[in-house]
Amino acid sequence: MATKLKKLSDQVMVITGASSGIGLATAEAAAREGVSLVLAARSEQTLRDVANRITAAGGNAVAVPCDVADRAQVEAVAAAAVARFGRIDTWVNNAGIGTYGRADEGSEADARRVFDVNFWGAVNGCLAALPHLKRHGGALITVGSEVSDAAAPLMAIYVASKHAIKGYVDVLRIEVEDVDKLPVAVTLIQPTAVDTPFPQHAKNEMDKEPKLPNPMIEPKDVAEAILAAAVSPTREKKVGATSVLNTTVAKILPGLGDKLAAARIGDLAADAPPLNPDGSLHRPSEDIGAAGRTHGAGQK
Repeated sequence: MATKLKKLSDQVMVITGASSGIGLATAEAAAREGVSLVLAARSEQTLRDVANRITAAGGNAVAVPCDVADRAQVEAVAAAAVARFGRIDTWVNNAGIGTYGRADEGSEADARRVFDVNFWGAVNGCLAALPHLKRHGGALITVGSEVSDAAAPLMAIYVASKHAIKGYVDVLRIEVEDVDKLPVAVTLIQPTAVDTPFPQHAKNEMDKEPKLPNPMIEPKDVAEAILAAAVSPTREKKVGATSVLNTTVAKILPGLGDKLAAARIGDLAADAPPLNPDGSLHRPSEDIGAAGRTHGAGQK
């Protein structure tokens, strides 16, 4: 059946990873459109500050502290949304974390933590949201990456987690939309490098401060893609010209894609020593002063 989605001003939307970066930019943009928001992240005080700021400006937002790696905490977010607003119209799996370092180095515990957040966190979100969306219809949106289809050196575990979530979302879409024909739009958003605090959040095994490669797009560009998918059923959306280019090259000319990725390895490290090697992999980003910002270090 065709999926009809509500206009934004009539929606209740859950956003994970809402205390910074893409999640925060999406929350702010959605609030301006009149969306009722349920904001989830580990950084409890920052999250409450965001919700209070939205409410003070005339919006409607509630903060629910949550580590998406914990299924029970994610279910609690869904329960809080229903208790406060009566339903869920759109669920956005956005929370994510990464590590910088060689593929043959780094700890198993760190690698598993990345998968617990990026892959299992998104799976937990899907499983928590679907019972509600199946009853009333809606959108289930997951933020992947251009590296869901391509590769980036020094980020092997992050890349692998984004490949994994693309596979899961693609299968879930087939089952929900094509087999069961339910009124739920299952979408994967695939942005290129975005100017967010991601490098500050990441665990860093390098001897230099990590960074993202240029050109970077604005967090608001991804937020706009997410909100568009919340009102118009979309299979997947690549955000940023290099996302389209890199994933196309990786599929059609994988050898060339490998060489292009290798040539950009220097773009992943700044000419400065590591500032906070542990990042926020195992603790809230507000503990390291990296929460509450949509942009990366030195930006707004």
